[in-house]
Amino acid sequence: MADVAESDFLLATRGRAEELGAWVVGAVFDARNALAFALADGTLHLAGTTGDWKPVTAHDGAILSASADMQEGWLTGGDDGKLMRTAPDGATTTLADYKGKWVDHVAAHESGLRAAAVGKALHLLGPGGPLKTLAHPSSVGGIAFDTKGKRIAASHYNGASLWFVGAKEDKPRSLEWKGSHHAIAFSPDGTHVVTAMQEPSLHGWRLTDGQHMRMSGYPGKTRSLSFTARGRWLATSGAESIVLWPFFGGGPMGKAPTELAGGDAVFCTAVACHPQHEVVAAGFGDGLVLIAEIGSGKVVPVAPPSGSPVSALSWSPNGALLAFGTEAGRAGIIDLARRP
Repeated sequence: MADVAESDFLLATRGRAEELGAWVVGAVFDARNALAFALADGTLHLAGTTGDWKPVTAHDGAILSASADMQEGWLTGGDDGKLMRTAPDGATTTLADYKGKWVDHVAAHESGLRAAAVGKALHLLGPGGPLKTLAHPSSVGGIAFDTKGKRIAASHYNGASLWFVGAKEDKPRSLEWKGSHHAIAFSPDGTHVVTAMQEPSLHGWRLTDGQHMRMSGYPGKTRSLSFTARGRWLATSGAESIVLWPFFGGGPMGKAPTELAGGDAVFCTAVACHPQHEVVAAGFGDGLVLIAEIGSGKVVPVAPPSGSPVSALSWSPNGALLAFGTEAGRAGIIDLARRP
């Protein structure tokens, strides 16, 4: 987008950006459409399109992972071994202390469940505290609840484990495939699980019959996965364009992916699909952020290159706000409902 003037980017007319001074680990909207940026220096910045952004010290060390909490507020895991909750007013609560072990991944579901991955262990918590601990053969690389919150999937070496959170006997369904698996995603209808691997490829399982799905051909490692709202497409990073795999009409097996918004020889580093429409936001290695409409291929410039890779990207639940953050600490929010 070298020929696009800075005034043409939505950030100039519908948003704002701040320099926060540390790697943005997550840009997280809670269920109320309230935003917090989670930083590698241990702070959260409660942010909006107007007013001052409020910094909150959540961890004594780096934040490694962040998610929205059950109904409101935010959940974070740190290298201080703590699972923390930050309330909308900035008050922090220690939910669990794993005594210096890194809390690599966190997740929560509106049904009342929280999850924290610590090494090989996946800890499940409810509103009242710990529920159970699920053991894995190697360190957990990623976690994801299904849409209903009845199952949780954890990736690890040689595949993934699928657990029913309410089971009386905790025995996982093993999804096997050789190699190291990291980022993981459930399809919205709960019929597929997909992981990003250490090598430049994805692997998926169709849960109805265990059918394997191998999605390869990436020039770089995929770190970001996002299904569209109805699950028709899986958007991914790891190439010089947004790579979208079709999950309809028998796909993705035997079908080529669709590629959008490429051509600048810069890798896509983050993707986030709109919560209602077949639209995907993407961030790139030079800091560029854009929005692409899958059906038409139309691209809308959001934020100009800042020189640092986009490390966090997300939509608000109502689909009106888009937030991004970079490795260098630049963070921005765009209000798509605002008239320019």
